[in-house]
Amino acid sequence: MLSGWELGKHITSIRYRKVLAGYYAQPPEVLFAHQDQRLTAGSETPLLLVGHHDLRAAMTEVVHGAGQYLAVVGSRSRDAAYLDAIEAVLVQRPELVHYRVLFGPPRHQVLKDHLLRLVKIRDPHDRSLGVKTLHIGVVEDAPRAPERFFCASESTAVVPIPSLTSSEAFDSGVLFEAAVAERLIDHARQVYAGARRIESDQALRDLPAVPS
Repeated sequence: MLSGWELGKHITSIRYRKVLAGYYAQPPEVLFAHQDQRLTAGSETPLLLVGHHDLRAAMTEVVHGAGQYLAVVGSRSRDAAYLDAIEAVLVQRPELVHYRVLFGPPRHQVLKDHLLRLVKIRDPHDRSLGVKTLHIGVVEDAPRAPERFFCASESTAVVPIPSLTSSEAFDSGVLFEAAVAERLIDHARQVYAGARRIESDQALRDLPAVPS
């Protein structure tokens, strides 16, 4: 943890900021200001996405552009083409590290089927490339952990937002560049660390049935 913080490889979470603040007897604002300044420096401009086509295209482009990491968070994915793109890129790039974290069980059968295919494409327990390349977890403490939605690579990220066109549509989001995308990769890592692992065919099949 200390090495990653000192070398700037990872963003320090709230929990460990408190630990390190106590260790060094310095407030978090002093120790970690350099980590947060990048987000407000104004060097990157978020792009508002409005319309299902633009949102889907941006999320798919994040998937296609992932070279080192691909983090997807949320339990409501049901766009088969988008999920197919994730599977294709994992086949094409064996070294790509993928995080998939659910908040509660899958809400749609197409997502559950996708997760089952992921563990056939890759063995989550394989370390032949030196690292674990598939991480699947579920956060089950729903009342205390609000559901989150995003798709992020090391260079770009899309965060869906409430629809700007209809109360029922999934068609709006914000596209971010590398500084925010890297933070969201760390966010996914931290959420996965506290999630229950569902990294086998049986564990996925044991998830609650998806309503028809």
